[in-house]
Amino acid sequence: MRTNKLAAWVVAATICLAGTLISGSVAAAGSKEAAPVAAPKLDNATCQTCHDGKKAKLETIGADGAKLAMHAIADDKFAKSVHASLQCVSCHKDITDSVSPHKKDSTQKPNCIQCHTALWEIAKRDNLTQEKSRLGIVVQNIEAYKNSFHSRPNKEDKSHVNATCDNCHDVHTFNVPPRGTTKRADEWRRTVPNVCGDKCHSDELEEFNGSVHGKALNEKNNLKAAVCIDCHNSHAIGNTSASPVKLGITGQCGGCHEENLKSYRDTYHGQVNSLGYTTTAECFDCHGSHGILKADDPKSKVHPSNRLKTCQQCHNNKKPGMNDATRGFVSFSPHGNSHDFAKYPEIWVTTKFMVVLLIGVFLFFWSHSLLWWYREYSDAKQGVHRWHIRTDALPAEFATKYVRRFGPMWRIAHLFFAISVMTLVLTGMAPFYAETAWAKAFVGMVGSPKVAGLIHRFAAFTMLGIFFLHLIAVIVNISRNWKNFKFFGYDSFVPNLKDLEDVVGMFKWFVGKGPRPEIERWAYWEKFDYWAVFWGMAIIGGSGMTLAFPHVVASVLPGWVFNVAMVVHGEEAFLAAVFLFTVHFFNNHFRPDKLPPPDVVMFTGAQSLEEFKHEHTAQYQRLVAAGELEKYLVSAPSAPFTLGSRILGLILLTFGLTILVLVAIGFFSTHF
Repeated sequence: MRTNKLAAWVVAATICLAGTLISGSVAAAGSKEAAPVAAPKLDNATCQTCHDGKKAKLETIGADGAKLAMHAIADDKFAKSVHASLQCVSCHKDITDSVSPHKKDSTQKPNCIQCHTALWEIAKRDNLTQEKSRLGIVVQNIEAYKNSFHSRPNKEDKSHVNATCDNCHDVHTFNVPPRGTTKRADEWRRTVPNVCGDKCHSDELEEFNGSVHGKALNEKNNLKAAVCIDCHNSHAIGNTSASPVKLGITGQCGGCHEENLKSYRDTYHGQVNSLGYTTTAECFDCHGSHGILKADDPKSKVHPSNRLKTCQQCHNNKKPGMNDATRGFVSFSPHGNSHDFAKYPEIWVTTKFMVVLLIGVFLFFWSHSLLWWYREYSDAKQGVHRWHIRTDALPAEFATKYVRRFGPMWRIAHLFFAISVMTLVLTGMAPFYAETAWAKAFVGMVGSPKVAGLIHRFAAFTMLGIFFLHLIAVIVNISRNWKNFKFFGYDSFVPNLKDLEDVVGMFKWFVGKGPRPEIERWAYWEKFDYWAVFWGMAIIGGSGMTLAFPHVVASVLPGWVFNVAMVVHGEEAFLAAVFLFTVHFFNNHFRPDKLPPPDVVMFTGAQSLEEFKHEHTAQYQRLVAAGELEKYLVSAPSAPFTLGSRILGLILLTFGLTILVLVAIGFFSTHF
């Protein structure tokens, strides 16, 4: 019995042990069969087993659930790209498996900006900016892109920007030639229009291909012909309606058309552009933008048959302050210059005449001023007594008297004339020297070229008004004293033989070959100043009115009149400004005999008897001999009036000399 029980336990134990061993073996075998297969390594070779395009067509599912085609990556092209040394997953960090379709990490999408910015930070940390300078250029382009029109949200789909890096650059074949590789760079530039046009700007591409630029590139194989990025900066593309973009494009045109840009900036349109404003016509306003054609093409916007219509885009009654362009606008030369006689004879002749005039006037009067200064300075240095007057033969009360030189109307007219002229010079020279910093600052201070132009015109009409009132007064005065008036008399401003004698006599006195000439009521330099105003009113005023009312002038005269008017107006204004603030100021305020400035006779109207006798000796002697001196004597101006006159004189002198410095800066920065 016991033996049977023991045998049963042994059998049971054996069966349990065997079951355990068998189940363990089965479990072990089962676990070996269920072990996961190691995921293939996500290297480029693995990726290319699907993405090389040699198998089935690749598609993915878009955000809207629709299927989207994926472009294949050609091994040979990728191998030549700047990214060839990178692994696919270096950029595609969102790909974590090799299963199709991939499970993606939406927080790790490819981001060109983050990647290149991070690499540049590492380069800066490791002091490798020189070795990786192109990476620095990429980062600069990134910053430009961030502020560009492309980086803004798309109007139709706010979830996307207008364009991203891979819209323009195929990141898998990206291989833009570095600077200095001319041939490769030219070949690369050739592809730019199609990149822009095929992806987004198809209408513009069609226009470009039919333009003079597109034909030069595609038909004549001119790899230097302008493409999209020559006018639109490749990364800093802005809204073409914005002023900075318009200014930039105009400057880009000048990169190829240097001579045309220079001649354009000699016009008022170009001067305003140089000041930094786009309120006047730019290159593309006249020539078009993408579909630019040669001027002799009947379809060109600047062809003679289309030019008036083009001008009327801006010059039309619908715009405030503008009038419809008239027929003379057609013959205006927006690119006329002074060195091409065959093409622009009127401009050439006018410019040469003005140059000769300027050189002649300055050569004579600057020499006159330098010699005069030298003579008076030498006399003072050698101890020659300052001029004085003997009053022995005159009544004692005359010694404290002054001589009346100018009446109230003369003085008031002179003051307003001086202020208006200085205002005209400042507001006129600003666009004339538009590229200088002071011109930009001044126009910015007054608000805009339009405001500066309004101030300029107000000052012009003030000056012309004073001139015509003076002219009327002179005519009335002559008519009242017609019987006693003599055109070549003492009181006349008409030059006479004595003036010529005085000129010769002064130069002899300058060099110590004769006495100082005895001057009558009006010196020859004063007569020159006086008649220069008449010349100025005719030349500056006439040309100014021509430019102020172009639609009226162009209705009866050809357009080249405006080219001539621009030359005359600017050069004559320069002549007037420099002459007034050098020669006129010297003659009346800065001669050694006049120091310290200012001479206030034009403000007080009276001159001391001693100074009068020295300055106008012939008139003094004539009045004394005729017993008429007393009629011209007045009491000395009061101390407060004299002080006020001196302060006013110093203010005007300071203003005038400041303008002279600004004009000099403009002249030398433009010509040297």
